[in-house]
Amino acid sequence: MVTSQASAALSRVELRHLRYFLALAEELHFGRAAQRLAMSQPPLSVALQQLESAVGARLLDRDSKGVRLTPAGESFRASAQALLGRFEDACAQAREVQAGEVGRLRLGFVGSTVFHGLPGWLTAFQTSHPRVEVVVIELNSQDQIQALLQEELDLALLHTDRLPPALACEPLYDEPFLACLPASHPAARKRRIALSSLSDQPFILFSRRGSPDYHARIVEMCRQQGFYPRLQHEGRHWLSVVSLVARGFGVSIVPAAFQDAGIQGAVFRPLAETMERSRVFAAWRQDSAAALRQAFLSECLVTPERR
Repeated sequence: MVTSQASAALSRVELRHLRYFLALAEELHFGRAAQRLAMSQPPLSVALQQLESAVGARLLDRDSKGVRLTPAGESFRASAQALLGRFEDACAQAREVQAGEVGRLRLGFVGSTVFHGLPGWLTAFQTSHPRVEVVVIELNSQDQIQALLQEELDLALLHTDRLPPALACEPLYDEPFLACLPASHPAARKRRIALSSLSDQPFILFSRRGSPDYHARIVEMCRQQGFYPRLQHEGRHWLSVVSLVARGFGVSIVPAAFQDAGIQGAVFRPLAETMERSRVFAAWRQDSAAALRQAFLSECLVTPERR
């Protein structure tokens, strides 16, 4: 606990007082200490008197033979050195945090990024920023938006750029959509699948609540081919969608990255029609600190996928 007397002393002591005292403690000569500090001797004497007054103890003995530290001065010297060292450490850490060299990055991601570069990005970032703790959390796009708004995430990798005004984003990469069919489906042997040929099939889609934008995008793709998908099931994660397809519960349209998920029983085929592509964006709060976010984006996401 800081006493009222110590608090009053702290209010009158400046860092320069400590530096002046430590220089004098090493030189034990006012003239040499003043020269070392690039100042004249009278202001140095005044500053040391101010320090002793604030501390409430005599730190120096002065006589014709020179300057000596008192026992109180010897004790104060060690504490002053430690205090200045902690201050310099705090300054260095603050600079490192501002530069994005140290800290904690909470990163949200959608499942498709696991198969489209995220592991490599994380490895590269941790190699170049070993003192940054990265916490990764898989969430659907809507949940990531809410987590950003509630300041539970620093950066989100998601499937939509339709965001509240408090958030900003930039595109990262895009990839084609593929038809996802059970391996036992008659069309699974075709090289390409006409989306319109699936009009009578039960569909498994990504949850409307999990990503309203993505759900609407796939429905619109079907509508452009002359039908509305017959919704059988919804999943809150793409891997759940693919897993349900693999077990024969229906068909789906999914980002191409999931063909690398290794889920047995699911077959992926290009669509015969020219369709819009699946897009992934990086999103963040407009008012959030930029250093760690920019370090991650600039150093780890500059890959062929973004070009």
